[in-house]
Amino acid sequence: MSRRGTNGADGGERIVRRKLSDQVLERLLEMITRGEIAPGETMPSERDLMERFGVGRPAVREALHSLDTMGLISISHGERARVSALSAETAIHQIDGVARLLLSADPDNLGHLKAARRFFEIGMVRSAAERARPTDIGDLRALVARQRETLGDAEAFISADIAFHRRIAEMSGNPIFVAVCDAMLNWLFTYHTDLLLWAGAEDTTLAEHDEIVDCIAQGAADAAAVAMGRHLDRSATLYRHHDAVG
Repeated sequence: MSRRGTNGADGGERIVRRKLSDQVLERLLEMITRGEIAPGETMPSERDLMERFGVGRPAVREALHSLDTMGLISISHGERARVSALSAETAIHQIDGVARLLLSADPDNLGHLKAARRFFEIGMVRSAAERARPTDIGDLRALVARQRETLGDAEAFISADIAFHRRIAEMSGNPIFVAVCDAMLNWLFTYHTDLLLWAGAEDTTLAEHDEIVDCIAQGAADAAAVAMGRHLDRSATLYRHHDAVG
């Protein structure tokens, strides 16, 4: 009596036939990661790729579409695909659509995002206070001044707010931190902008930003962390899930 395995009727491992487009995608990824095609350069034509890999046009087109979706190439009508520059921003951008769906699907996820942002930004402001240069302080004060000039224009005010927090993340010198900061802020401010829950909060925001900059300028990491935590705790009430309004 033969023994039956969990992977197949005869106890062996099944060989799954892979789609041609997946194999082409794997080859194209290797070409990009090896630097065979540098950022900014055009991809080989569809005909060249068909001949190189011995496949039909549908497999090549599907693989190129996957690369475009991943943000690794850009496709313009009537032109050959061009390789995009690889960056932390490119990587984080790939989860943008899924993240927005996740936030919309469950009100609890917005709370989780607020908590993650608080943890992240307190770490960022500590780092900023420890390594700030005069030019960094000047940039932050200029951003607060720019934000003050946008009072009455909610969209411009929010844009300046994002720039302020992003500049603090930039002081870390770590591009991954900057990309994560951009993503979290843009996901959060989607709720902020749509609901326009700003009434009476702008002046408080500006005062809190001034306090944060003062702490950074003094190199007071603990005080900067406390100021940032207080600022985020207060502003967190301005972000509401759509289901929680009305």
